[in-house]
Amino acid sequence: MSQKSSWPELVGVLATLAATQSGKDRPDVAVEVLPPGAPLTPDFNDKRVRVFMDDNVIVFKIPVIG
Repeated sequence: MSQKSSWPELVGVLATLAATQSGKDRPDVAVEVLPPGAPLTPDFNDKRVRVFMDDNVIVFKIPVIG
């Protein structure tokens, strides 16, 4: 069975809930919750999922591995 690599269903939910769900689905990766304007490294990391939140702590971009 292939492992989950994106979470489109988490767009529009609270970032804390999204981080918990993605970490539960993929306990082998580190979850980063990033506020608006956070500096990012351009590298791809298959052991990371980024959760981008807006000023209201709502996920606005599909969390994906990388």
